[in-house]
Amino acid sequence: MWPLPWCVRNLLARKQNARLDKQNDLGWKLFGKVPLRENAQKESKKIQKEYEDKAGRPSRPPSPKQNVRKHLDFEPLSTTALILEDRPANLPAKPAEEAQKHRQQYEEMVVQAKKRELKEAQRRKKQLEERCRLEESIGNAVLTWNNEILPNWETMWCSRKVRDLWWQGIPPSVRGKVWSLAIGNELNITHELFDICLARAKERWRCFSTGGSEVENEDAGFSAADREASLELIKLDISRTFPNLCIFQQGGPYHDMLHSILGAYTCYRPDVGYVQGMSFIAAVLILNLDTADAFIAFSNLLNKPCQMAFFRVDHGLMLTYFAAFEVFFEENLPKLFAHFKKNNLTPDIYLIDWIFTLYSKSLPLDLACRVWDVFCRDGEEFLFRTALGLLKLFEDILTKMDFIHIAQFLTRLPEDLPAEELFASIATVQMQSRNKKWAQVLTALQKDSREMEKGSPSLRH
Repeated sequence: MWPLPWCVRNLLARKQNARLDKQNDLGWKLFGKVPLRENAQKESKKIQKEYEDKAGRPSRPPSPKQNVRKHLDFEPLSTTALILEDRPANLPAKPAEEAQKHRQQYEEMVVQAKKRELKEAQRRKKQLEERCRLEESIGNAVLTWNNEILPNWETMWCSRKVRDLWWQGIPPSVRGKVWSLAIGNELNITHELFDICLARAKERWRCFSTGGSEVENEDAGFSAADREASLELIKLDISRTFPNLCIFQQGGPYHDMLHSILGAYTCYRPDVGYVQGMSFIAAVLILNLDTADAFIAFSNLLNKPCQMAFFRVDHGLMLTYFAAFEVFFEENLPKLFAHFKKNNLTPDIYLIDWIFTLYSKSLPLDLACRVWDVFCRDGEEFLFRTALGLLKLFEDILTKMDFIHIAQFLTRLPEDLPAEELFASIATVQMQSRNKKWAQVLTALQKDSREMEKGSPSLRH
């Protein structure tokens, strides 16, 4: 086909434009308006002036400063002029009563909209003020930790001022450093030792992936099946560690770091190996420390008496911890304690998961880190004090539940748990029973347990 001459193309274009203009005219006529022409700006100003005269407002252009909402001023964002316009000319006019009714309804709508907008603006303003106050508080705390506390750690860490700051939460930028100092390094693990353990772990992974049968001397007491199961469990648990964050799963930025720490630990402590729950503890440390320092803190943390009792599944010692917990449970929450006893709800049902992961799986991550802050300060006692704080916070709810619902609730705590409410509840928990503190009660129960085992042959096995 030959291309159309330019004159024909221009003619068709003009006809098409005329057709569109006509359609636009019809569209505007449908609403009783006329299409905008060159005097459109003048007419719009005239309409605006007429409306302002009716509303009793001066007709002047808005200042740019008026667009900045100060003192929560509000103007409803609606097509006011159109709503108050009379009906189009091609429709019968409204009766005076109907027009007055509609005008009143509109004014009521504006009042309600203004109230909602004002309330929402006040809420946003309050949130912003709280956020600014929190950021300022964190900034001041960071300066205090960096300039006063950390340089003088040995002399200041146990002072009243530092303990109060600790309770309020350690700023994230210094949290890893404080944790490392508080946990300590009694095992004297170095970065070089971590590199050695990691190299052994990588060699073991290589051997199992290629089907090799080499067995290291220090692992001679453990079967290949046990070691392989441990490696498979690590791989599986990493994918289930903080899945919502998507940073520890395969391809995530922290996947290899978490895998390295857990693998290196199984080589460092083959007698303990890998136990479910370790991945959450290692993951929290990775978020606050470098890999080697996280491994050092991880190994020393698991070497604490309470963690070692649980991760080595020392049933006798675990039962002693549960018994000590129940002493303070009955002391602080007698009504809920009796309700749990009535429903045969024992502490192991909910405490095991909390202790194994140090609450990092059960609580929101930021709240779990605050629990860790004070745990690093007070030791294992605070883990059980936190448990009592949680039970006290939800006491009214739990006393109305049966066994199944209590177990379900405590193993899946609310995700929107407020930090201040939990710590306020923990603060009211008294870790003293008959003038005995946690350590004294635990020691007494351990002594009783050993004497019972000596006196009863049935308990020796």
